Amino acid sequence: MRFESVEAAFHRNLDSGEDLGASFCVTVEGETVVDLWGGWRDAERTRPWAADTIVNVFSVTKTMTALTALLLADRGDLDFDAPVARYWPEFAAEGKDLIKVSHLMSHSAGLPEWTAPIDAADLYDWDKVTTLLARQAPLWEPGTEIGYHSMTQGYLVGEVVRRITGRSIGTVFRQEIAEPLGADFQIGLPASEDARVADLIPPPPGGPAVMIDVADTRTRAWRGAENPSVGGTGNARSIARIHAILANGGMTQGKRFLSEAGCRKALEVQAQGRDRILGMTMRWGLGFAVSGGAMSFPNPGTIFWGGYGGALAIIDMDARTTMAYAMNKMGSTATGDLRGLGLAMAAWEALGVI
Repeated sequence: MRFESVEAAFHRNLDSGEDLGASFCVTVEGETVVDLWGGWRDAERTRPWAADTIVNVFSVTKTMTALTALLLADRGDLDFDAPVARYWPEFAAEGKDLIKVSHLMSHSAGLPEWTAPIDAADLYDWDKVTTLLARQAPLWEPGTEIGYHSMTQGYLVGEVVRRITGRSIGTVFRQEIAEPLGADFQIGLPASEDARVADLIPPPPGGPAVMIDVADTRTRAWRGAENPSVGGTGNARSIARIHAILANGGMTQGKRFLSEAGCRKALEVQAQGRDRILGMTMRWGLGFAVSGGAMSFPNPGTIFWGGYGGALAIIDMDARTTMAYAMNKMGSTATGDLRGLGLAMAAWEALGVI
């Protein structure tokens, strides 16, 4: 079997205890060639991880937000080179009138955090957190440095989407992308789906400092909120299926979502250098990290991003391939880890890319 080594690696992670419950999926030319799941949804090992199990994937959510913005741009409704204030006039306060939408997409806007005091509960108050971002001054000259906007980026891009469409980011994503594909990924999970959600197991001590208590992810307030930075819920199958849009020139499952040029805009490097938050060299395209710098992949036309604890999304435009990993046992990393990367490398090897 072509992908036998991928399946073996996946089950090794479960058997060794590196994973508790997980899913991994690969698409090629829009067709699913690997679709794995297994393990347990809870630490007590009472609820098996099933084919339809979903889990909070933290910053992999940003890839869905970015795809939504790319969709609007491809339709001519959004200009990445335009000032944010064209769409969101209040944003021009405190010298932010020249910040471009591309700066938001590439983590170079100088707004990596809220300077006003907020707590985790405020993340459920869209108007409050976006108003605070509109009022604050950038922490550096926009466009001159990069610094991962871990919690703020989704709200910044999401508010631009809301101003353009009159709909929330979760609604636009659902109506324009997830539902047409039948993809089981939500930014704002209905209560009716709670029973399918796996429990996230907190990472070991000593990881990155975050404002989120992992226990919050089990609450209805967290799951239901449209947090387009870190609040998305899905599984590897849904992540891979959605990003097949980008991997296949804008068309998948017989439906066209974007032009090929609109997809490839994601590869256009907007900012690169040492990320002052992550502490490593990054190359940021429009909403995605681009292969190179501290994180290089076999094909140069690869974009990707990972989530706190380990989730991962990879789009290899050269091989017209997507790979996705979602799990519930969190590692002590902010941006994906070796479990997902190891599975991806096994898949590339099986495809003959490496």
